[in-house]
Amino acid sequence: MYIIAEFSFKKGKDFIEKHHGTELDEIRKVISSIDASRLKTKISKEKTMVGRELYSPERMNDALKKSFEAKGWTPVKIAMETFVPELGKKHKGFREMDLVKNKLGLELQFGKYAFMVYNILAKMTIFSNQEIIDSGVEVVPMVGLAREMSTGVSYFEQIKTDLEYRGEADIDIPVLILGIDAVKRPRQETLT
Repeated sequence: MYIIAEFSFKKGKDFIEKHHGTELDEIRKVISSIDASRLKTKISKEKTMVGRELYSPERMNDALKKSFEAKGWTPVKIAMETFVPELGKKHKGFREMDLVKNKLGLELQFGKYAFMVYNILAKMTIFSNQEIIDSGVEVVPMVGLAREMSTGVSYFEQIKTDLEYRGEADIDIPVLILGIDAVKRPRQETLT
């Protein structure tokens, strides 16, 4: 796989290079070590592309996660609860970060757009407030790769646009968003 684009949110790239350079190098190496041709295994049943062979988001996520875990990255789950006075009840649940190593959070997002936004603007902040991470990396497909996956998969160009227009807030943490692709496409320069 190839890292095609980067977006530094709240000076994420500078912060991560300074405080987590080793982990960032490891992220880049793991991504580039994945043979994406093995991950084009899903046969679409969707109306607009019946029978088309697509990249499997689940297989992509699993391949990356397995490679990261082999290098000491671990998933982290935290219990959460809140009291809802209108119901007179506690609500209990949990949040899980895909992977963490040395206070750097890592999310692999090949799903719907809302999850990409949630990871960066909510989940990473929660884990930072719990002092589990101090910054994060979000790995997402470029639009070219997203078009070869199920419909509705989020992509780099979407989140970069929204974050640029939204701007930064005091509660945000430094995040580096990496846009990846399975192949080198025309007019794409790869970063790794």
